[in-house]
Amino acid sequence: MRDALKLMRIPFSVYLMPVFWMALSVVSEYSVSQAIGVFVIIHGFVYPASNGYNCYFDRDESSIGGLKHPPKVTKHLFWLIVLFDVLAIGSALFVNLYFAICIAVYLLVSKAYSYDKIRLKKYPIGSTLVVIFFQGAFTFLMVQVGIGVAREVILSPANIIFAAVSSLFLCGSYPLTQVYQHAEDARRGDKTISMLLGIRGTFLFSGISLLVGTGLLVLAYVNTHQEINILLFLACTAPVVFFFSQWFLKVRHNPAEANFDNTMSMNKISSLSISLAFILMIIFKY
Repeated sequence: MRDALKLMRIPFSVYLMPVFWMALSVVSEYSVSQAIGVFVIIHGFVYPASNGYNCYFDRDESSIGGLKHPPKVTKHLFWLIVLFDVLAIGSALFVNLYFAICIAVYLLVSKAYSYDKIRLKKYPIGSTLVVIFFQGAFTFLMVQVGIGVAREVILSPANIIFAAVSSLFLCGSYPLTQVYQHAEDARRGDKTISMLLGIRGTFLFSGISLLVGTGLLVLAYVNTHQEINILLFLACTAPVVFFFSQWFLKVRHNPAEANFDNTMSMNKISSLSISLAFILMIIFKY
């Protein structure tokens, strides 16, 4: 059971926090208590259930996100996933019905990504589109549904643009999480977007996606008269730009630098930096 809990990779959920904080940073009226509940449900139950299900079918023998040496998969993992699924949907019902429906949809899609009879992960472009939409824009809007934001605010053009930005950021970060797993993915018969692009192509694709996402975010802040947020975002994400640039230069000279340790460092720096930017925006707003 201890190994099964490790494979749920609960600490790895921290790397997906920026979408939650971004969803809060662009709205003003919401329930703080519901926001806490939504955070716990998504990061404590939903993401770990998705991680565990992915591990259950992948049965990785080499490093995976958040675990350098993953333990063997056992039947305990399956029942732990079921428990987390039930806790996620059951807890979401106490928030509101629409949020619970969103959680159920997310869990189903995440299972289609890994389930061997469907295995969206085999299709590099299709799986990438699914991941960047559901972990980005869909989760962004799902958080706002959970915290009680008015429907007209959620569906406003300005808010949809912010949701699109969250998907662009996922488009930049997601391929980088695959860059060291080409051999392991090929062994299972999967073909990821990173394998399709190659190591250097992955870095170029990610860099362009992050640049476009940042440009759209800056434009959105200008249009909504939140220029101070531009300065906060650029200042907080400077470490991300520096590490990414240095890492890319290393990879160009030595492809072996596209390894687990550097990938996890990139995930940690980008997640904490971007989360800090949006948290500061929330604080300054009040």
